[in-house]
Amino acid sequence: MAEFRIATFNVENLDETAPDERPSLAERVALMKPQIVRLRADVVCFQEVHGQERPGKPRALLALAELLAGTDLAGASMTSSRPDGDAVYNERNLVVVSHHPVLAHRQLRNDLVARPRYARLTAVPADAAPVEIGVERPILHVELDLAQVGGGRLHVVNVHLKSKIPTDIPGQKLDNYTWRSADAWAEGTFISSMKRMSQALEVRRLVDQILDADPGARIVVAGDFNATPDDIPVLAIRGNVEDTGNPDLVNRVLVPVEHTVPASSRYTLFHQGHGEMLDHMLVTRNLLAHYRGSEIHNEILHDESAAFGTDRKYPESDHAPVVATFAF
Repeated sequence: MAEFRIATFNVENLDETAPDERPSLAERVALMKPQIVRLRADVVCFQEVHGQERPGKPRALLALAELLAGTDLAGASMTSSRPDGDAVYNERNLVVVSHHPVLAHRQLRNDLVARPRYARLTAVPADAAPVEIGVERPILHVELDLAQVGGGRLHVVNVHLKSKIPTDIPGQKLDNYTWRSADAWAEGTFISSMKRMSQALEVRRLVDQILDADPGARIVVAGDFNATPDDIPVLAIRGNVEDTGNPDLVNRVLVPVEHTVPASSRYTLFHQGHGEMLDHMLVTRNLLAHYRGSEIHNEILHDESAAFGTDRKYPESDHAPVVATFAF
């Protein structure tokens, strides 16, 4: 029986630093490399991976390649979200790293869900007509061939949903951190919620699209959801019978594997002193027959929401990796 390990990890963010700035990118890579070794993963869904400049060439995932060098993921294929052309995004790429063959891949951004339209009430001047509210980050869908471990085809959906940080409103910010009014802050939060739910709906529609084509498809949706297990965006993707009220949809339910981790250890980020489970791995029920357990590597997490909690003081990611093991 062959073991298969899949992980999700928001690496926050492998950005380039000025020559005199500490910690340098090289120092961060060296510090985080043991985390990658510990994953012992065949497949990893990475979020928030910044690209690096190459003289005379398009931006590429140079820092991620350096992070993987010397680990068991060295030389694995890297399938990334991309703008038009041959480059990667400057910031916040989604990347699926795999030792297993990639059969197909695509990215979606308002492809299965139209952009919401909304007239901002507190904008200066106020919107005369609704404007499109598009999402900044795509969804990455990668199909893998797990034949060498007896797993067949696996659909991996890598996501990074919009954070709860309010969306800027024209004329309503005194600076990056200060709003002119409470109702403008509230409206910015509302718009961010629309973006997050638009992404969640698109993920759910993608899952149903896959299952329409193949009711026995094996699917893993993994990434940084910026939402806890019982928040509406996660529930929308899960599709619980308790919510739909339809038992005929039971085989379309996605199950959070973190439920097998003890509650006291079930968190991937610290915020204002509280551990929160924001990074998830949701799987189709047919994968549960092969499921062997999950790990959350959160022993070294720091609370970067605290005063003076800067990257200089805490250069690692502020997210913990989640790993699930299957045996086919």
